[in-house]
Amino acid sequence: MTYLADVLTLARKDLRLELRARETLPAMLLFVVSTLVIFHFALPEGADEVAAQGLLWVALVFTALLGLARAWAPERESGALEGLVLAPCDRSAIWLGKTAAVFAFLSIVELVALPAFGLLFGSVDAATVAGVVLASIGICAVGTLLAAMAAASRTRELVLPLLFLPLAIPLVVGGVGASVSPDAGRYLAFLALYDAIFSILCWASFEYVISE
Repeated sequence: MTYLADVLTLARKDLRLELRARETLPAMLLFVVSTLVIFHFALPEGADEVAAQGLLWVALVFTALLGLARAWAPERESGALEGLVLAPCDRSAIWLGKTAAVFAFLSIVELVALPAFGLLFGSVDAATVAGVVLASIGICAVGTLLAAMAAASRTRELVLPLLFLPLAIPLVVGGVGASVSPDAGRYLAFLALYDAIFSILCWASFEYVISE
């Protein structure tokens, strides 16, 4: 119970900071809607569904990257990261709490992005929604760890995309496949496996990453 309470406290802290500052979430919402509108006018008339789904995932991945770039900004700017590391809690709880907060932000963005995509490009089916949810878990789990690694670098704005985007490719493949393939279950199972493996790896390695 103490571990879970630590996670909830840390996640609640990030959510409250964002509600007060209103910096990251509005930027993510504006970015994803603007990107979908631009893609709507840029996509040639008569383009197939695969192209449209690919554009959805491009918008979601880069919107998530925008949020991840700010994930550790409050701790970095206030010098609170050292205090979190020294706090009497399991260090993996820091990662899990931050991941939960990032997932909450991304979920809010997707609640706006998916209806906007349906309005601009066509309907959104259940397989697409399931793929987005599963991919979001992987994006937040991996992205939060990589953002913590990049936060210590002076070139963090360059380092984070270089680390994150290659690891996001399987999520895009799985998400697009779940949306357009008649065998969506296979791609959803692939996304679930990715989430399980990388969540465990990130949870286990965060203590060593944050200590460096």
